[in-house]
Amino acid sequence: MENKYSIEEILKAVDDIQELKKEKYTKNLKKKGNINEYSNIPKNTLRLIEEAEKSKN
Repeated sequence: MENKYSIEEILKAVDDIQELKKEKYTKNLKKKGNINEYSNIPKNTLRLIEEAEKSKN
């Protein structure tokens, strides 16, 4: 059986799918915690920088 859909219906469906993907992505980010964990700077380097700043004060 062949269904015929209008261009508007197809575009609406694509938009809905993209919105679902965005929602899943943001939920996954929230579950994983702080976004800073995805920084290009390794955690050990950040820790060393923080320690150096503390020792200055």
